[in-house]
Amino acid sequence: MDEPKVTGTKPKMSSTRMILLILASLSTLAVIALIAVAVTQNQPLPENIKYGIVLDAGSSHTNLYVYEWPAEKENDTGVVKQVEVCKVEGPGISGYSHAPEKAGPSLEQCLQQAKEVIPSAQHKETPVYLGATAGMRLLRLQNESAADKVLSSVGNTLRSAPFNFQGARIITGQEEGAYGWITINYLLGNFKQLINLLRAETSGWKKLLHSLKSLSETSGALDLGGASTQITFVSKELTSESPENQLYFRLYGKDYQVYTHSFLCYGKDQALQQKLARDLQTVENSLLPDPCFHKGYERTINISDFFKNPCTSEKKTQLPFSQLYIKGEGDYQKCRENIQNLFDKSNCPYSSCSFNGIYLPPLQGDFGAFSAFYFVMNFLNLTSEPNPLALNKVTSTIERFCARPWQEVKTAYHHIKEKYLSEYCFSGIYILSLLENGYEFTENNWQMIHFLGKIESSDAGWTLGYMLNLTNMIPAEEPAGPPLSHGSYVGLMVLCSLVLVSVLLFAWLLLHKPKCLQKGIV
Repeated sequence: MDEPKVTGTKPKMSSTRMILLILASLSTLAVIALIAVAVTQNQPLPENIKYGIVLDAGSSHTNLYVYEWPAEKENDTGVVKQVEVCKVEGPGISGYSHAPEKAGPSLEQCLQQAKEVIPSAQHKETPVYLGATAGMRLLRLQNESAADKVLSSVGNTLRSAPFNFQGARIITGQEEGAYGWITINYLLGNFKQLINLLRAETSGWKKLLHSLKSLSETSGALDLGGASTQITFVSKELTSESPENQLYFRLYGKDYQVYTHSFLCYGKDQALQQKLARDLQTVENSLLPDPCFHKGYERTINISDFFKNPCTSEKKTQLPFSQLYIKGEGDYQKCRENIQNLFDKSNCPYSSCSFNGIYLPPLQGDFGAFSAFYFVMNFLNLTSEPNPLALNKVTSTIERFCARPWQEVKTAYHHIKEKYLSEYCFSGIYILSLLENGYEFTENNWQMIHFLGKIESSDAGWTLGYMLNLTNMIPAEEPAGPPLSHGSYVGLMVLCSLVLVSVLLFAWLLLHKPKCLQKGIV
Protein backbone atom coordinates (compact mmCIF):
# COMPACT_ATOMS: atom_id res chain seq x y z
CA MET A 1 0.00 0.00 0.00
CA ASP A 2 1.31 3.41 -0.90
CA GLU A 3 1.96 5.88 1.98
CA PRO A 4 -0.34 9.00 2.12
CA LYS A 5 1.21 12.19 0.84
CA VAL A 6 1.18 14.99 3.41
CA THR A 7 3.70 17.28 1.84
CA GLY A 8 1.03 19.91 0.96
CA THR A 9 -0.35 20.35 4.52
CA LYS A 10 2.85 21.15 6.45
CA PRO A 11 4.01 24.05 4.29
CA LYS A 12 0.55 25.63 4.58
CA MET A 13 0.71 25.47 8.42
CA SER A 14 4.28 26.78 8.46
CA SER A 15 3.35 29.71 6.26
CA THR A 16 0.43 30.58 8.52
CA ARG A 17 2.58 30.43 11.60
CA MET A 18 5.23 32.56 9.92
CA ILE A 19 2.66 35.20 8.92
CA LEU A 20 1.14 35.22 12.41
CA LEU A 21 4.60 35.62 13.97
CA ILE A 22 5.35 38.58 11.71
CA LEU A 23 1.95 40.13 12.48
CA ALA A 24 2.48 39.64 16.21
CA SER A 25 5.86 41.35 15.96
CA LEU A 26 4.36 44.26 14.04
CA SER A 27 1.55 44.58 16.61
CA THR A 28 4.05 44.63 19.44
CA LEU A 29 6.13 47.31 17.71
CA ALA A 30 3.02 49.39 17.02
CA VAL A 31 1.96 49.19 20.67
CA ILE A 32 5.48 50.10 21.84
CA ALA A 33 5.54 53.02 19.39
CA LEU A 34 2.18 54.29 20.63
CA ILE A 35 3.29 54.11 24.28
CA ALA A 36 6.70 55.70 23.56
CA VAL A 37 5.21 58.62 21.62
CA ALA A 38 2.53 59.24 24.26
CA VAL A 39 5.05 59.16 27.14
CA THR A 40 7.57 61.38 25.34
CA GLN A 41 4.95 63.87 24.21
CA ASN A 42 3.27 64.22 27.59
CA GLN A 43 6.22 64.16 29.96
CA PRO A 44 6.57 67.28 32.20
CA LEU A 45 8.49 70.10 30.54
CA PRO A 46 11.77 71.10 32.18
CA GLU A 47 11.46 74.14 34.44
CA ASN A 48 13.16 77.10 32.76
CA ILE A 49 14.06 79.56 35.52
CA LYS A 50 16.08 82.74 35.07
CA TYR A 51 17.86 84.71 37.80
CA GLY A 52 18.80 88.34 38.29
CA ILE A 53 20.75 90.25 40.96
CA VAL A 54 20.15 93.85 42.00
CA LEU A 55 22.27 95.68 44.57
CA ASP A 56 20.59 98.61 46.34
CA ALA A 57 23.47 100.91 47.29
CA GLY A 58 21.71 103.21 49.75
CA SER A 59 23.06 106.08 51.80
CA SER A 60 23.50 104.07 55.00
CA HIS A 61 24.00 100.49 53.74
CA THR A 62 23.86 98.20 50.69
CA ASN A 63 21.53 95.23 50.18
CA LEU A 64 21.92 92.51 47.55
CA TYR A 65 18.72 90.93 46.22
CA VAL A 66 18.43 87.75 44.15
CA TYR A 67 15.31 87.39 41.99
CA GLU A 68 14.02 84.55 39.85
CA TRP A 69 11.38 84.32 37.13
CA PRO A 70 10.23 81.92 34.41
CA ALA A 71 11.79 82.57 31.03
CA GLU A 72 8.33 82.57 29.50
CA LYS A 73 6.86 86.08 29.80
CA GLU A 74 3.36 87.02 30.95
CA ASN A 75 2.04 89.97 28.95
CA ASP A 76 5.57 91.30 28.27
CA THR A 77 6.55 91.44 31.94
CA GLY A 78 8.52 88.71 33.75
CA VAL A 79 6.95 87.08 36.78
CA VAL A 80 9.71 87.95 39.24
CA LYS A 81 9.98 87.01 42.90
CA GLN A 82 12.67 87.55 45.54
CA VAL A 83 14.51 84.43 46.68
CA GLU A 84 17.42 85.89 48.69
CA VAL A 85 18.55 89.11 50.39
CA CYS A 86 21.97 89.84 51.86
CA LYS A 87 22.87 92.95 53.85
CA VAL A 88 26.40 94.11 53.10
CA GLU A 89 28.45 94.78 56.21
CA GLY A 90 29.69 98.33 56.75
CA PRO A 91 28.39 101.69 55.51
CA GLY A 92 26.80 102.51 52.18
CA ILE A 93 29.27 102.80 49.29
CA SER A 94 29.18 106.61 49.58
CA GLY A 95 30.83 106.12 52.98
CA TYR A 96 33.99 104.97 51.20
CA SER A 97 34.64 108.34 49.57
CA HIS A 98 37.98 108.65 51.43
CA ALA A 99 38.99 105.07 50.56
CA PRO A 100 37.13 104.18 47.35
CA GLU A 101 39.29 101.09 46.74
CA LYS A 102 37.49 99.44 49.69
CA ALA A 103 33.97 99.98 48.31
CA GLY A 104 34.10 97.07 45.85
CA PRO A 105 35.58 94.44 48.19
CA SER A 106 32.87 95.21 50.74
CA LEU A 107 30.38 93.47 48.39
CA GLU A 108 32.27 90.18 48.08
CA GLN A 109 30.62 88.35 50.99
CA CYS A 110 27.12 88.92 49.62
CA LEU A 111 28.24 88.02 46.07
CA GLN A 112 29.49 84.71 47.46
CA GLN A 113 26.07 84.15 49.00
CA ALA A 114 24.45 84.81 45.62
CA LYS A 115 26.76 82.22 44.01
CA GLU A 116 25.43 79.59 46.42
CA VAL A 117 21.78 80.44 45.72
CA ILE A 118 21.98 80.51 41.91
CA PRO A 119 22.85 77.22 40.13
CA SER A 120 26.46 77.38 38.92
CA ALA A 121 25.43 76.47 35.37
CA GLN A 122 23.47 79.74 35.23
CA HIS A 123 26.05 82.10 36.74
CA LYS A 124 27.34 83.41 33.41
CA GLU A 125 23.87 84.25 32.11
CA THR A 126 22.62 85.87 35.34
CA PRO A 127 22.61 89.67 35.04
CA VAL A 128 23.83 91.74 37.98
CA TYR A 129 22.99 95.43 38.37
CA LEU A 130 23.98 97.96 41.02
CA GLY A 131 21.85 101.03 41.56
CA ALA A 132 23.16 103.74 43.87
CA THR A 133 20.63 106.13 45.37
CA ALA A 134 20.64 109.44 47.26
CA GLY A 135 23.86 108.88 49.23
CA MET A 136 25.82 108.70 45.99
CA ARG A 137 23.78 111.54 44.46
CA LEU A 138 24.97 113.73 47.32
CA LEU A 139 28.56 112.51 47.01
CA ARG A 140 28.51 113.33 43.28
CA LEU A 141 27.37 116.87 44.13
CA GLN A 142 30.03 117.17 46.81
CA ASN A 143 32.94 115.41 45.07
CA GLU A 144 32.31 114.03 41.59
CA SER A 145 35.79 112.51 41.33
CA ALA A 146 35.32 110.54 44.53
CA ALA A 147 31.91 109.32 43.35
CA ASP A 148 33.42 108.09 40.08
CA LYS A 149 36.18 106.24 41.93
CA VAL A 150 33.66 104.52 44.21
CA LEU A 151 31.57 103.41 41.22
CA SER A 152 34.72 102.19 39.46
CA SER A 153 35.68 100.14 42.51
CA VAL A 154 32.30 98.41 42.81
CA GLY A 155 32.22 97.93 39.04
CA ASN A 156 35.58 96.12 39.09
CA THR A 157 34.39 93.79 41.85
CA LEU A 158 31.14 92.99 40.05
CA ARG A 159 33.00 92.34 36.78
CA SER A 160 35.25 89.84 38.52
CA ALA A 161 32.21 87.91 39.80
CA PRO A 162 31.03 84.99 37.62
CA PHE A 163 27.80 86.82 36.73
CA ASN A 164 26.86 88.90 33.70
CA PHE A 165 27.71 92.43 34.86
CA GLN A 166 25.26 94.97 33.41
CA GLY A 167 26.39 98.18 35.07
CA ALA A 168 26.81 100.12 38.30
CA ARG A 169 25.28 103.56 38.18
CA ILE A 170 23.59 106.26 40.21
CA ILE A 171 19.86 106.06 39.54
CA THR A 172 17.79 109.24 39.52
CA GLY A 173 15.30 110.12 42.21
CA GLN A 174 12.52 109.73 39.63
CA GLU A 175 13.64 106.19 38.85
CA GLU A 176 13.80 105.33 42.53
CA GLY A 177 10.26 106.59 43.05
CA ALA A 178 8.81 104.97 39.95
CA TYR A 179 10.41 101.57 40.53
CA GLY A 180 9.12 101.64 44.12
CA TRP A 181 5.62 102.24 42.72
CA ILE A 182 6.00 99.26 40.37
CA THR A 183 7.12 97.06 43.28
CA ILE A 184 4.16 97.97 45.49
CA ASN A 185 1.56 97.37 42.81
CA TYR A 186 3.20 94.17 41.62
CA LEU A 187 3.33 92.68 45.11
CA LEU A 188 -0.24 93.76 45.86
CA GLY A 189 -1.37 92.11 42.63
CA ASN A 190 -2.78 95.27 41.09
CA PHE A 191 -1.26 94.62 37.64
CA LYS A 192 -2.75 91.18 37.03
CA GLN A 193 -5.78 91.01 39.33
CA LEU A 194 -8.06 91.97 36.47
CA ILE A 195 -6.72 89.17 34.29
CA ASN A 196 -7.18 86.62 37.08
CA LEU A 197 -10.63 87.96 37.88
CA LEU A 198 -11.89 87.57 34.34
CA ARG A 199 -10.52 84.01 34.20
CA ALA A 200 -12.12 83.01 37.49
CA GLU A 201 -15.76 82.12 37.99
CA THR A 202 -17.81 84.80 39.68
CA SER A 203 -21.14 84.50 41.44
CA GLY A 204 -23.23 86.99 39.54
CA TRP A 205 -22.80 90.40 37.94
CA LYS A 206 -22.90 92.32 41.22
CA LYS A 207 -19.74 90.63 42.44
CA LEU A 208 -18.04 91.14 39.08
CA LEU A 209 -18.92 94.84 38.91
CA HIS A 210 -17.84 95.41 42.52
CA SER A 211 -14.50 93.71 41.82
CA LEU A 212 -13.92 95.72 38.65
CA LYS A 213 -14.62 98.94 40.55
CA SER A 214 -12.06 98.03 43.22
CA LEU A 215 -9.48 97.41 40.48
CA SER A 216 -9.87 100.83 38.91
CA GLU A 217 -7.05 102.29 41.02
CA THR A 218 -3.42 101.41 41.57
CA SER A 219 -1.73 102.08 44.91
CA GLY A 220 0.61 105.01 45.43
CA ALA A 221 4.13 104.57 46.81
CA LEU A 222 5.79 106.49 49.65
CA ASP A 223 9.50 105.76 50.08
CA LEU A 224 11.71 107.18 52.82
CA GLY A 225 15.46 106.62 52.90
CA GLY A 226 18.31 108.20 54.76
CA ALA A 227 19.00 110.96 52.22
CA SER A 228 15.84 111.29 50.10
CA THR A 229 12.12 110.60 50.03
CA GLN A 230 9.85 109.81 47.08
CA ILE A 231 6.12 110.05 46.41
CA THR A 232 4.65 108.31 43.35
CA PHE A 233 1.06 107.63 42.28
CA VAL A 234 -1.42 107.68 39.42
CA SER A 235 -3.80 110.64 39.59
CA LYS A 236 -6.84 111.17 37.37
CA GLU A 237 -6.27 114.91 37.85
CA LEU A 238 -2.65 114.88 36.71
CA THR A 239 -2.02 117.87 34.44
CA SER A 240 0.85 118.83 32.14
CA GLU A 241 1.90 121.72 34.42
CA SER A 242 5.10 119.95 35.47
CA PRO A 243 6.14 117.40 32.81
CA GLU A 244 9.40 116.61 34.63
CA ASN A 245 7.29 114.90 37.31
CA GLN A 246 5.57 112.52 34.88
CA LEU A 247 6.70 109.08 33.75
CA TYR A 248 5.12 106.51 31.44
CA PHE A 249 5.20 102.74 31.82
CA ARG A 250 3.73 99.80 29.96
CA LEU A 251 3.20 96.81 32.24
CA TYR A 252 1.11 93.70 31.69
CA GLY A 253 -0.19 95.11 28.44
CA LYS A 254 -1.45 98.35 29.98
CA ASP A 255 -0.10 101.93 29.86
CA TYR A 256 0.35 103.99 33.05
CA GLN A 257 0.98 107.72 33.43
CA VAL A 258 2.60 108.22 36.81
CA TYR A 259 3.35 111.30 38.94
CA THR A 260 6.62 111.05 40.85
CA HIS A 261 8.98 113.36 42.71
CA SER A 262 12.08 112.73 44.78
CA PHE A 263 13.08 115.21 47.49
CA LEU A 264 16.85 115.07 47.91
CA CYS A 265 18.00 115.96 51.46
CA TYR A 266 14.60 114.98 52.88
CA GLY A 267 15.45 111.44 53.91
CA LYS A 268 15.28 111.04 57.69
CA ASP A 269 19.05 111.34 58.27
CA GLN A 270 19.55 114.41 56.11
CA ALA A 271 16.35 116.00 57.45
CA LEU A 272 17.87 115.78 60.94
CA GLN A 273 21.04 117.41 59.63
CA GLN A 274 18.96 120.19 58.06
CA LYS A 275 17.11 120.77 61.32
CA LEU A 276 20.33 120.99 63.31
CA ALA A 277 21.83 123.38 60.74
CA ARG A 278 18.83 125.68 61.20
CA ASP A 279 19.10 125.39 64.98
CA LEU A 280 22.76 126.44 64.81
CA GLN A 281 21.72 129.80 63.40
CA THR A 282 20.13 130.70 66.73
CA VAL A 283 22.47 129.24 69.37
CA GLU A 284 24.57 131.65 71.42
CA ASN A 285 26.97 129.06 72.75
CA SER A 286 27.96 125.47 72.08
CA LEU A 287 25.02 124.01 74.03
CA LEU A 288 21.86 123.18 72.05
CA PRO A 289 18.73 122.07 73.94
CA ASP A 290 16.94 119.82 71.44
CA PRO A 291 13.26 118.86 71.87
CA CYS A 292 13.59 116.02 69.32
CA PHE A 293 15.81 113.88 71.56
CA HIS A 294 14.80 112.18 74.80
CA LYS A 295 15.33 114.03 78.04
CA GLY A 296 18.69 113.00 79.46
CA TYR A 297 20.22 112.21 76.06
CA GLU A 298 23.47 113.97 75.06
CA ARG A 299 25.44 114.06 71.81
CA THR A 300 28.51 115.92 70.56
CA ILE A 301 28.90 117.03 66.92
CA ASN A 302 32.06 118.33 65.23
CA ILE A 303 31.22 121.60 63.46
CA SER A 304 34.04 121.17 60.91
CA ASP A 305 32.34 118.11 59.36
CA PHE A 306 28.80 119.36 59.69
CA PHE A 307 28.64 121.82 56.77
CA LYS A 308 30.51 119.67 54.21
CA ASN A 309 27.25 117.99 53.35
CA PRO A 310 25.44 119.55 50.31
CA CYS A 311 22.20 119.42 52.33
CA THR A 312 23.62 121.77 54.98
CA SER A 313 26.34 123.72 53.14
CA GLU A 314 24.01 126.67 52.40
CA LYS A 315 23.53 127.19 56.14
CA LYS A 316 27.27 127.41 56.80
CA THR A 317 28.15 130.12 59.26
CA GLN A 318 31.14 131.18 61.34
CA LEU A 319 30.79 129.94 64.90
CA PRO A 320 32.98 130.72 67.93
CA PHE A 321 33.09 127.03 68.92
CA SER A 322 34.29 123.83 67.21
CA GLN A 323 31.86 121.39 68.78
CA LEU A 324 28.13 121.40 69.41
CA TYR A 325 26.73 119.75 72.53
CA ILE A 326 23.15 118.52 72.12
CA LYS A 327 21.03 118.00 75.21
CA GLY A 328 17.67 116.26 74.75
CA GLU A 329 14.40 117.73 76.06
CA GLY A 330 11.81 115.22 74.80
CA ASP A 331 9.17 117.79 73.86
CA TYR A 332 6.87 116.61 71.04
CA GLN A 333 5.20 119.97 70.31
CA LYS A 334 8.45 121.97 70.14
CA CYS A 335 10.06 119.33 67.95
CA ARG A 336 7.06 119.31 65.60
CA GLU A 337 7.27 123.10 65.23
CA ASN A 338 11.00 122.91 64.47
CA ILE A 339 10.52 120.23 61.83
CA GLN A 340 7.65 122.03 60.12
CA ASN A 341 10.07 124.84 59.28
CA LEU A 342 11.82 122.44 56.88
CA PHE A 343 8.80 122.51 54.55
CA ASP A 344 8.48 125.80 52.69
CA LYS A 345 4.80 126.28 51.87
CA SER A 346 5.02 129.99 51.08
CA ASN A 347 5.21 129.76 47.30
CA CYS A 348 3.41 127.55 44.78
CA PRO A 349 3.70 128.34 41.04
CA TYR A 350 1.27 125.51 40.13
CA SER A 351 -2.38 124.71 40.78
CA SER A 352 -1.33 122.69 43.85
CA CYS A 353 1.98 121.92 45.56
CA SER A 354 3.55 119.75 48.22
CA PHE A 355 6.38 121.97 49.55
CA ASN A 356 9.35 123.97 48.25
CA GLY A 357 7.27 124.97 45.21
CA ILE A 358 7.02 121.40 43.86
CA TYR A 359 3.90 120.42 41.91
CA LEU A 360 1.67 117.78 43.54
CA PRO A 361 -1.67 116.69 42.04
CA PRO A 362 -4.52 115.78 44.42
CA LEU A 363 -3.81 112.59 46.37
CA GLN A 364 -5.71 109.57 45.10
CA GLY A 365 -6.17 105.97 46.19
CA ASP A 366 -4.33 103.93 48.80
CA PHE A 367 -0.61 104.37 49.45
CA GLY A 368 2.02 101.85 50.47
CA ALA A 369 4.67 103.45 52.72
CA PHE A 370 7.89 101.44 52.95
CA SER A 371 11.62 101.53 53.78
CA ALA A 372 12.18 103.91 56.72
CA PHE A 373 8.47 104.77 56.85
CA TYR A 374 7.87 101.14 57.79
CA PHE A 375 10.99 100.61 59.96
CA VAL A 376 10.24 103.58 62.21
CA MET A 377 6.50 102.91 62.50
CA ASN A 378 7.13 99.22 63.11
CA PHE A 379 9.54 100.04 65.95
CA LEU A 380 6.83 102.24 67.48
CA ASN A 381 4.39 99.30 67.18
CA LEU A 382 2.14 101.21 64.78
CA THR A 383 2.03 98.59 62.02
CA SER A 384 0.69 95.46 63.75
CA GLU A 385 -3.02 96.34 63.64
CA PRO A 386 -5.05 94.62 60.86
CA ASN A 387 -6.37 98.04 59.76
CA PRO A 388 -4.44 101.34 59.60
CA LEU A 389 -4.57 103.26 62.87
CA ALA A 390 -6.29 106.62 63.12
CA LEU A 391 -4.03 109.66 62.92
CA ASN A 392 -4.75 110.79 66.49
CA LYS A 393 -3.65 107.40 67.87
CA VAL A 394 -0.43 107.52 65.85
CA THR A 395 0.27 111.04 67.12
CA SER A 396 -0.37 110.18 70.78
CA THR A 397 1.83 107.06 70.56
CA ILE A 398 4.79 109.04 69.20
CA GLU A 399 4.23 111.82 71.74
CA ARG A 400 4.30 109.34 74.64
CA PHE A 401 7.46 107.69 73.32
CA CYS A 402 9.31 111.00 73.01
CA ALA A 403 8.34 111.94 76.57
CA ARG A 404 10.07 108.87 78.04
CA PRO A 405 13.45 109.58 79.73
CA TRP A 406 16.49 108.45 77.79
CA GLN A 407 17.70 106.06 80.48
CA GLU A 408 14.34 104.29 80.52
CA VAL A 409 14.31 103.97 76.71
CA LYS A 410 17.91 102.77 76.67
CA THR A 411 17.13 100.04 79.23
CA ALA A 412 13.95 98.91 77.46
CA TYR A 413 15.67 98.65 74.04
CA HIS A 414 19.20 97.69 75.07
CA HIS A 415 19.59 95.45 71.98
CA ILE A 416 19.35 98.41 69.57
CA LYS A 417 22.38 100.53 68.68
CA GLU A 418 22.34 103.83 70.56
CA LYS A 419 22.59 106.01 67.44
CA TYR A 420 19.48 104.46 65.88
CA LEU A 421 17.55 104.30 69.15
CA SER A 422 18.23 107.95 69.98
CA GLU A 423 16.75 109.12 66.64
CA TYR A 424 13.42 107.25 66.66
CA CYS A 425 11.72 110.15 68.42
CA PHE A 426 12.86 112.62 65.75
CA SER A 427 12.12 110.16 62.93
CA GLY A 428 8.58 109.47 64.15
CA ILE A 429 7.75 113.17 64.38
CA TYR A 430 9.44 113.84 61.05
CA ILE A 431 7.31 111.18 59.33
CA LEU A 432 4.15 112.77 60.72
CA SER A 433 5.27 116.22 59.59
CA LEU A 434 6.28 115.01 56.13
CA LEU A 435 2.98 113.24 55.54
CA GLU A 436 0.74 115.89 57.09
CA ASN A 437 2.54 119.16 56.38
CA GLY A 438 4.52 118.08 53.34
CA TYR A 439 2.06 115.93 51.39
CA GLU A 440 -1.11 117.15 53.17
CA PHE A 441 -2.56 113.87 54.34
CA THR A 442 -5.32 114.57 56.87
CA GLU A 443 -7.44 112.70 59.41
CA ASN A 444 -9.87 111.97 56.57
CA ASN A 445 -7.39 110.16 54.31
CA TRP A 446 -4.66 109.07 56.77
CA GLN A 447 -6.00 105.51 56.78
CA MET A 448 -5.26 105.31 53.05
CA ILE A 449 -1.62 104.86 54.12
CA HIS A 450 -0.46 101.27 54.69
CA PHE A 451 3.00 100.80 56.21
CA LEU A 452 4.60 97.86 54.39
CA GLY A 453 7.75 95.86 55.12
CA LYS A 454 7.46 92.58 53.26
CA ILE A 455 4.65 91.46 50.98
CA GLU A 456 4.65 87.68 50.56
CA SER A 457 8.37 86.86 50.46
CA SER A 458 9.61 90.09 48.87
CA ASP A 459 10.82 93.30 50.47
CA ALA A 460 8.96 96.47 49.57
CA GLY A 461 11.45 98.76 47.82
CA TRP A 462 12.59 99.95 44.41
CA THR A 463 14.80 96.97 43.49
CA LEU A 464 12.01 94.55 42.56
CA GLY A 465 10.43 97.20 40.33
CA TYR A 466 13.83 97.73 38.75
CA MET A 467 14.13 94.01 38.05
CA LEU A 468 10.58 93.87 36.69
CA ASN A 469 11.31 96.70 34.28
CA LEU A 470 14.61 95.16 33.20
CA THR A 471 12.98 91.82 32.34
CA ASN A 472 11.33 93.59 29.42
CA MET A 473 14.84 94.03 27.98
CA ILE A 474 16.03 90.51 28.74
CA PRO A 475 14.78 88.48 25.75
CA ALA A 476 12.73 85.45 26.79
CA GLU A 477 13.99 82.24 25.28
CA GLU A 478 11.62 80.26 23.11
CA PRO A 479 9.57 78.27 25.64
CA ALA A 480 10.51 74.61 25.94
CA GLY A 481 7.77 72.77 24.02
CA PRO A 482 6.76 69.13 23.35
CA PRO A 483 9.06 67.15 21.00
CA LEU A 484 6.35 67.11 18.29
CA SER A 485 3.89 69.70 17.15
CA HIS A 486 0.26 68.96 17.94
CA GLY A 487 -0.47 68.10 14.30
CA SER A 488 2.50 65.73 14.00
CA TYR A 489 1.62 64.09 17.29
CA VAL A 490 -1.99 63.42 16.22
CA GLY A 491 -0.88 62.19 12.77
CA LEU A 492 1.67 59.74 14.21
CA MET A 493 -0.83 58.40 16.74
CA VAL A 494 -3.41 57.83 13.95
CA LEU A 495 -0.82 56.10 11.73
CA CYS A 496 0.30 53.75 14.51
CA SER A 497 -3.32 52.99 15.37
CA LEU A 498 -4.15 52.17 11.73
CA VAL A 499 -1.14 49.85 11.48
CA LEU A 500 -2.16 48.09 14.67
CA VAL A 501 -5.78 47.69 13.58
CA SER A 502 -4.70 46.43 10.13
CA VAL A 503 -2.36 43.87 11.64
CA LEU A 504 -5.02 42.59 14.07
CA LEU A 505 -7.64 42.38 11.31
CA PHE A 506 -5.32 40.44 9.01
CA ALA A 507 -4.42 38.07 11.85
CA TRP A 508 -8.10 37.44 12.56
CA LEU A 509 -8.72 36.68 8.89
CA LEU A 510 -5.86 34.18 8.83
CA LEU A 511 -7.06 32.37 11.93
CA HIS A 512 -10.74 32.17 10.99
CA LYS A 513 -10.15 31.54 7.23
CA PRO A 514 -13.39 32.79 5.64
CA LYS A 515 -14.57 30.80 2.53
CA CYS A 516 -13.36 33.45 0.14
CA LEU A 517 -9.88 33.29 1.66
CA GLN A 518 -9.90 29.46 1.76
CA LYS A 519 -10.69 29.25 -1.98
CA GLY A 520 -7.83 31.58 -2.65
CA ILE A 521 -5.44 29.43 -0.66
CA VAL A 522 -6.66 26.17 -2.20
